[in-house]
Amino acid sequence: MAGKGETKGRILDAAELLFAEHGFKETSLRTITSKAGVNLASVNYHYGDKKTLVRAVLSRYLEQFMPSLKNELEALLKHDEITMEDVFRCAKQPLSSLNDYRPCGTTIFMSLIGRGYTDVQGHLRWFIITRYNDVLTLFTSAVCRANPSLDPETLFWRLHFTLGAAVFTMASSKALCEIAENDFSCKVETEDLIDRLVPYLAAGVAAPIEQGLSLVSSPKTGTE
Repeated sequence: MAGKGETKGRILDAAELLFAEHGFKETSLRTITSKAGVNLASVNYHYGDKKTLVRAVLSRYLEQFMPSLKNELEALLKHDEITMEDVFRCAKQPLSSLNDYRPCGTTIFMSLIGRGYTDVQGHLRWFIITRYNDVLTLFTSAVCRANPSLDPETLFWRLHFTLGAAVFTMASSKALCEIAENDFSCKVETEDLIDRLVPYLAAGVAAPIEQGLSLVSSPKTGTE
């Protein structure tokens, strides 16, 4: 008979793969129990409900990623001048190390983050902001130091566009690396992919602001 720790681990392993592949909404607890080889009572005993299981799955990665990212950001913020490339490069080692923590860890982690947004899992956003507010504050501070001219609304949109590009690229990293190898005869590792991605993301965040965009959210004057 499997011990409590083993059963809990099997549930998490099954859930993370199913969540990453099919999404949180489309994956039922019964599908998870079937893949894990446990009964529904085991899931209820260890996690209580699906929301708690979702958070537990993501927490395995966040507990590895966030402290490492925090260390990188704290070291960066000691410098007098920083760029957006510097800020994004802070995530390189924390992301890459997830492959050592779990098989295909970087891809799975980014897939789970992406699912959290596309499945509109508001409780996950609340969970991450609440639990890792110190790290997120450091990241925001670094971005603002690198781009002091960006207003809060522009920063909001650009960081979310950045997240979308990063999630797609890293969640699809295996397929992209295979395509690159086939089309260009070059071997691409996770670290290489991040090195290619960082300048693109940095340029997007730091791009000039179109003057017309400010009119989109401006109130009408009544003179039109």
